This record gives sequence, structure tokens and C-alpha cells, in this order.
Amino acid sequence: MSKVWFVTGTSRGLGRAFAEAALERGDKVAATARDVAALDDLADTYGADAVLPLALDVTDKPAVAAAVAAAHERFGRLDVVVNNAGYGLFGMVEEVTEQQLRDQLETNLFGAFWVTQAVLPILRAQGSGRIVQISSVGGVAAFPGLGAYHASKWALEGFSEALAQEVAGAGIKVTIIEPGGFTTDWGGSSAVQAGPDPAYDQVREAIAARFGEARYSAPADAAAALLRIVDADNPPLRVLFGTEPIEIIKPLYAERLKTWDDWEKVSRIAQG
Repeated sequence: MSKVWFVTGTSRGLGRAFAEAALERGDKVAATARDVAALDDLADTYGADAVLPLALDVTDKPAVAAAVAAAHERFGRLDVVVNNAGYGLFGMVEEVTEQQLRDQLETNLFGAFWVTQAVLPILRAQGSGRIVQISSVGGVAAFPGLGAYHASKWALEGFSEALAQEVAGAGIKVTIIEPGGFTTDWGGSSAVQAGPDPAYDQVREAIAARFGEARYSAPADAAAALLRIVDADNPPLRVLFGTEPIEIIKPLYAERLKTWDDWEKVSRIAQG
């Protein structure tokens, strides 16, 4: 049985790959982008019956509600909701301006929050549905120069984990996708760069040396993996996309567990 998808941020990158993978196998997609003209080729390729292009800035809460309502009216149901819209904000914590931080949270956090709130009544009435939150390996681990971005993704993961428990009895399943590096424009023209402070030049050099050999995967591979997730009867709450995140996260969690164990006596002192 074909599925109906609602995907944000489908003009390029992972969002475009997700939409194309769904359409290729005969599913229907409500595809959103800030510039709806960027979606013309999707409708041309897959047909107007399968694709509903929607102009949407996810930071506009009323526009989110209108887009979700339009998708539901057009297709009659929503089976898979993918909160993919987002961008990277690069800068040390001291370098990031208040407005840059607020803008980052408006898109990466509040955008996903508004979409999630808008689709929940529909999914609950259906008694089924999947909500897929596109987080990042940076939603679990943190790296210098990305503090504001991490703040948005850690917050996304927090509310999504709570959400998964809240809606489990309604037949709604939530999965947090934590990708590593993919050949998208995340670090290119779509990114925002804070003004550099020379005090952090050595930190920037260390970052370049550490991540200069990073391995990047094709968005189509992430899309193939996502199809496995949305088709699974019991999808995971969290799943890493790519081998590099696995290599990062496993030793990180081992280190956290060791630290908590090493300091358990102090933890118990705090209990009184």
C-alpha cells in the first residue's frame, strides 16, 4: 500500500533525496520548500497526482498549519512526516550573535515543533503515522564551532523522545535520524557563518585538521535507509546514518558511562 509523505526542506540535499525515493516507489509526497519553484521538476517528473508542491517557511507557524491542512485535504491522509528543513550555523559560542542563535532555533527547533504539532491531530485521528525527525550525529555529540547548531539538535531530540512516549498509545511512531556527513550543501551556501574572533584561530585550525579527512555519503543512500525505517513495524527511536557516526558515538557513550561510574560516589553525596 502506497504511503503519503509530508517532507520539509525538499529543494535539495537530504530532503530532495527522501522525496524522490518515496516517489520512485509509487508513494505520494507533499513537498515543501521556501521557494516553491525549486520543486517544479518533481511535479514534472512524477506527475501532479503524486506531488503536491508547497511553499513553506517552517518558522511561520500559521503557514505550517495551512500547508499541513492542504496536504491532508489533497491526499486524505498523512503516513510519514519528515522534519528535514534546517541549516548549519558555524561559529564559536563567543562569536555567535543573539540573532543568529534565535534564527537557528526558529528553523531547526521551532520549525520541527510547529510541523509536529500540526500533524498530530491528523495522525491521532487515523490511529497511525510516522514522524521522522532529521537530527544529526551533532544531536548526540558536540564539536567546537557548532555550539548553536548543537543546541538546536539536542533540543529537537529531547522533545522528540518525550513525544514518542506521549503518542505511543495512539499508533504514532517517532524516529530520530542522526546522520553523519553527506554530500549536501549543509556546510556551503545554505550555512551561516558567525564573524570570526582571532582568539579562536588555533581552534579553527584544529577543527580543519580533525575533519579534513571526513567521509561523506550520497543523499540517495540515506534515502534508501529511510525507506527501511518507515516500512519497519517497530522502527527505532534513534538510528545513526553512516559509518562515521557509529565510530564517533560508541566510544563517546563508553566514555560517558565511565565518567558517571568514576564519579558515582560524588553523585551519591549530592543526594544527601
